[in-house]
Amino acid sequence: MSEFISEIKTIPFSQEKVYDVLSNMSNLEKIQNRIPEDKITNFSFDTDSCSFSVNPVGKVRFSIVERDPPKTIKLTADQSPVAITMWIQLKESQENETKMKLTVQADLNPFLKPMLSKPLQDGINKVADVLATIPYDQL
Repeated sequence: MSEFISEIKTIPFSQEKVYDVLSNMSNLEKIQNRIPEDKITNFSFDTDSCSFSVNPVGKVRFSIVERDPPKTIKLTADQSPVAITMWIQLKESQENETKMKLTVQADLNPFLKPMLSKPLQDGINKVADVLATIPYDQL
């Protein structure tokens, strides 16, 4: 199992507010325009899951499998060429300021690991960047 960890991001909102928004995947529909369409298209959202198409991989679907309010949201890839689990970890650092870190574990075989490690690390950091810039008070 390969592990990828994002940079720690600071979000200028309370841990509870950030958790409330991120633990309902349908909220992400409102910010899908922040994601480059040359890489990811065909978004679909509901409370517990989101799906999208990634070129050249195809359709990917993530579902929330565990919530630990207001600290952690665990997701797994239902549809994906490789087994992926992702954790969104939140910790309030001071009033109205939350630190966020994303951790991804992917079951990459030795042949795929060299090809996918850099794109997965870059991708997890881009996802963290997008999640850190959400206007949590407007969702």
